[in-house]
Amino acid sequence: MFRIEGHPRRACDGISRRTLLEAAGSGLLGLSLPSLLADEARAKPAAPRARSVIFLFLFGGPSQLETFDLKPDAPEKIRGPFRPIASRTPGLLIGEHLPRLAEISDRFCVVRTMTHPYNDHSGAAHYIQTGKIWHVPIGGGFNPTPRDWPSMGSVVEYLARREPGGMDRPTPAYVVVPNSLGRLQEAGQYLRPGEHAGWLGRRYEPLTTVVDRKDRADNPYWRPCEDAELTFAIEGLDPAQGIRLDRTNRRLSLLEQFDDRRRALDRAIPLRDFDQFRRRALAMVTSEATRRALDIRQEPDRIRDRYGRHLFGQSTLVARRLVEAGTRFVTVHYDACDGYGWDSHVHSDDVKNHLLPTFDQALSALLGDLAARGLLDETLVVAMGEMGRTPQPTPRWGRGHWSQLFPAVLAGAGIRGGTVFGQSDKDASHVVDHPVTPESLAATIHHALGIDHEMRLVDPLGRPVPLVDGGRPLVELFG
Repeated sequence: MFRIEGHPRRACDGISRRTLLEAAGSGLLGLSLPSLLADEARAKPAAPRARSVIFLFLFGGPSQLETFDLKPDAPEKIRGPFRPIASRTPGLLIGEHLPRLAEISDRFCVVRTMTHPYNDHSGAAHYIQTGKIWHVPIGGGFNPTPRDWPSMGSVVEYLARREPGGMDRPTPAYVVVPNSLGRLQEAGQYLRPGEHAGWLGRRYEPLTTVVDRKDRADNPYWRPCEDAELTFAIEGLDPAQGIRLDRTNRRLSLLEQFDDRRRALDRAIPLRDFDQFRRRALAMVTSEATRRALDIRQEPDRIRDRYGRHLFGQSTLVARRLVEAGTRFVTVHYDACDGYGWDSHVHSDDVKNHLLPTFDQALSALLGDLAARGLLDETLVVAMGEMGRTPQPTPRWGRGHWSQLFPAVLAGAGIRGGTVFGQSDKDASHVVDHPVTPESLAATIHHALGIDHEMRLVDPLGRPVPLVDGGRPLVELFG
């Protein structure tokens, strides 16, 4: 568990200005600013609420009006085509295509009032996963850059390696499944920012898996998948030509693939030539604990059926297996292979027929499974998109981008279930009270893990920068 809390403040940044200047200066007696900040991060243990986080990221922007903020009294064109259904939470109406979640709403909290000004997918994806506004102007780019702010998961990886015994962990602290965000999108020319380590350094990138689609028209996130497709192979572990698994190897079991790759690595590059972090990465991704957690076939059929045999459901099940094995932050992407997905500008048919039912199945199964295994109390589950949708529909009955108001679902790790946080206006277009920014979301997630959101990291210029710049933990959500 993380047990990190900063010193009480003695200046605006925490440590006194004189101490900072002395440490940043000559480094007398071996003391330097980075080591001082590292000591601060380890000081005064806090009582963490969560051992792990599972972050279900519904990329493209699910509509608040079709999910958790229905407005049955609004004009017809605003309230949309889906009817509301009652839930176990007083005052919470849920969209009719989320019946499983309506039945267990006493296990989660709906934050209705997520808000930010970044009405752009890439910038918003970075903002939500890091708690920091992207440095690239809106519409100015798509790909992650080394200047990006580190993701919450990368911060967890960074801190986990600095715990006692952190370099000997059998599993990575941070994993992304089933693919890097953007990898299977129709354009195929860029990845989305947000999940990466940015300026913190590539050694703190997530361990990321790869699951391919059949062709450009295929969307495995919502259709039934065969076991042969669900390889969850490790991305980027290709230090030499010829090591990449070819398509014929997909017929092998996942355990055989790992064994073959380990032997190939041993032949290709002497491990003594790697620094400690490279050796650590290789050890983690070829460890017995990691490979077994990624082998979905070890789960009973009844559990797999409960999550759904689609890629999103099976990836959510892999997330549960990873946290059970010791991984601390797992991001599960529900991406948009067809260029739209949750980004439903054109019509709501996919939302009704595929997206909402598969999300409903996977999240409800995850919460029930974690509870049955005694893991829900120590696992924070977050499910959300990077934005919402416009109250006014498009001409072909979709909705446009709308970052001014959108929902998030939080459960586990002490979150009070059966509650709603924040209030929106009559059209679900703006916040009435209790706005929640990505900074506050990040502070809340760090708080749940026992990480002081005011601690400082050292940026590439050697400056101490706050982990979260603004925002506060939503302690009201916890019981």
